[in-house]
Amino acid sequence: MTELEYPQVRGVAPGNGYSHVVTGTGQWVAVSGQLALDADGTLVGAGDAGAQAEQVFANLERCLAAAGTTFESVVKLTFFLTDVSHLPAIRTVRDKYIPGPKPASTAVQVAALAVPGALLEIEAYAII
Repeated sequence: MTELEYPQVRGVAPGNGYSHVVTGTGQWVAVSGQLALDADGTLVGAGDAGAQAEQVFANLERCLAAAGTTFESVVKLTFFLTDVSHLPAIRTVRDKYIPGPKPASTAVQVAALAVPGALLEIEAYAII
């Protein structure tokens, strides 16, 4: 398990479900943005942000495992959403996969994603 630190930042409002700063030492791992695609490349959960988030986080978990790590090593997530109103459903799923301290995060609303019908894409950075 990676030793990560979550320093408190003075003069900055507390994050709601994320950390402003995460530090650690070790090997850097970058996971490309994951869509709600199953192993065959078929979109899962058409029109359902929660179902798509489940698939996306499962894909992220598989990618992290391939790098020899888990969500405990993730220091940064970037969420790309076609509608920011999906964020609560996505955070619910995130909290199942990352129940402890939350990594630094950024959420961006975009006009579209690479796969028609995809509602979200999430990339991750970890230190192991």
